[in-house]
Amino acid sequence: MPNRAITERAAGAIMGAFIGDALGLGPHWYYDLDQLRRDHGEWITDYTDPKPGRYHAGLRAGELSQAGFILGLLLRSLVERGGYDEADFCRRMDEELFPLLDGTPVNGPGGYTSQSIRDAWRRRVQQKRPWGETGGNADTTEAGERTLVLAVRYALHPGRLAAAVTGNTLLTQSDPAVVSQTVAYCAVLGLLVQGHRLDAAISDKLMALVGRGELPFHAVTRAGFLPPLPGDPDPPREGRFASPDALLTPSYMARAAADPGIRIEPAWKVSLVYGMPCAIYHMLPAAYYLAARFGDDFESAVLHAINGGGQNQARAILTGALVGAQTGIAGIPPRFIAGLHDSAALVALAGRLAEQIEVPAS
Repeated sequence: MPNRAITERAAGAIMGAFIGDALGLGPHWYYDLDQLRRDHGEWITDYTDPKPGRYHAGLRAGELSQAGFILGLLLRSLVERGGYDEADFCRRMDEELFPLLDGTPVNGPGGYTSQSIRDAWRRRVQQKRPWGETGGNADTTEAGERTLVLAVRYALHPGRLAAAVTGNTLLTQSDPAVVSQTVAYCAVLGLLVQGHRLDAAISDKLMALVGRGELPFHAVTRAGFLPPLPGDPDPPREGRFASPDALLTPSYMARAAADPGIRIEPAWKVSLVYGMPCAIYHMLPAAYYLAARFGDDFESAVLHAINGGGQNQARAILTGALVGAQTGIAGIPPRFIAGLHDSAALVALAGRLAEQIEVPAS
C-alpha cells in the first residue's frame, strides 16, 4: 500500500479533474469573451448553471459533463476490477453510455457528446465494429480527460502507465501524435503523484525514463540533448512514438511560468497565448503553464483555466488533475468538493483507487 502522501496526491489529482469538469459546465465554449463576462460576470469563482441555449443547457451547477461521466466509468472499472481491464471498460461503454447516445452532438449524459465519442459510437453501434477498430482522428484531449485515472493508478510503474494509457486512448483516438501527447501528459501526472514538481527539471526526469526503456518514445539524441556520435544507431533508443518532443513541452512551460521576463497577466490569458480551441496542442501547453505557475494554489489554477474561455472545461480538467496532484486533496478548497454533485461517492472512489496504487518491490 502506498504511503499517505501518495494517496493524498492521487486523490487530489482525481478530484481536481472532476472539479475542473464541473466548473466548466456553465461557461463552456465561449469564444466571445465579452459574452462570457456578460453571462457569467467578470470573474467566475464557483460552479454555475449553463445558460439557456448554451452547451449543457438544463443541467445544474456542480453536475458533470459527459467527459466527467466517462471519467467516472473508467474510475469505477479500475476500482472494482483492481486494475485496468480493457474488456470491462469497453463493456461499460457498451452498456452504460452508448445506449444513451444517438450519434448527434447535443445528446447524452451531460448534454453534449464529443466528436471522438460520436465517431466511436457510429463505428461500434451502427457499423458493428469490434473495439480496437473504433478510434477516430479527432485531435482533442478527449482520451486524456479519462486516462488521467490510469496515470494515477500506475503512477509508480511508468511502463504499465504508458501501456494502459496507449491502449485506452486508441479506443477513441487513433492519431499517433494525439496518442503520444496523451501518454506524455499522463506520464507527467504520474511523476506529480510520486511527489515531483512540475518545474524545469521534469522533462529530464521523463527522458531518463525513456533512456531506461520505461516510456516508449524514441530518443533521438544522447543524454543532455548532445548530438549523436558517428556510428550511433538511428534512433539511439527506438520507441512506439517517433519523437520525444511531447515529453519536453512541460519543462518549457514551467520555465515560462517561472521566468520573470515572461509574464502572462492576468494568467487566464494563457488561453489567448496558446489558443482557445479544443486541439490537444492548444490545451496541454496552457494546462502545463497554469499547473506550474500555481502549483500550490489549486483555486487560482482552475479559475484561471475557466475564465480564459474557449475549451475551458478541458483546460480545467487537465489543470485540475496536475495541480490536485501537487497540492493533494487537502489543498483543494472545501467548497469545490461540497458543491460537486455526488461528491461523497466520488471522493470515496478516488480514495479507493489511491489505496490500490502498487508500490514497486525494492
